[in-house]
Amino acid sequence: MNAQNGYDIEDLQPGMTASVSKTITDADIVLFSGVSTDTNAVHLNEDFAKTTMFGGRIAHGMLSAGLISAALGNRLPGPGCIYMGQTLKFKAPVRPGDTVTATVTVKEVIADKKRAILETVCTVGGKPVIEGEATMLCTSKQSA
Repeated sequence: MNAQNGYDIEDLQPGMTASVSKTITDADIVLFSGVSTDTNAVHLNEDFAKTTMFGGRIAHGMLSAGLISAALGNRLPGPGCIYMGQTLKFKAPVRPGDTVTATVTVKEVIADKKRAILETVCTVGGKPVIEGEATMLCTSKQSA
């Protein structure tokens, strides 16, 4: 690990994993709406949301996906890494009160380019709600 408690590219191995969990609150949804300017009624208005295929309010998909960023930036690879890319497939809705767990798993290490490819999954109650893959630029023990 480097001085900021992250993993350098030389320390990463396929199969390494880390997770972050958070219960999504009404306040989280309202705050995310304000920051993102996404005020879609399906997120904010229960009466409207009941008329949709979801039967009630749901959290923004990108709010849950943000937990992937937390797992990558805070845990694996950790501080100092830079997001280069992310694919996302939204599989199921997240509702206020759901606890989302974002798990990242190293799939591939490209040491000469200081890059790591990680599988990214968010689950609620063990059920996948988001699946994807991240590409990260990692720190190195070698000088830049």
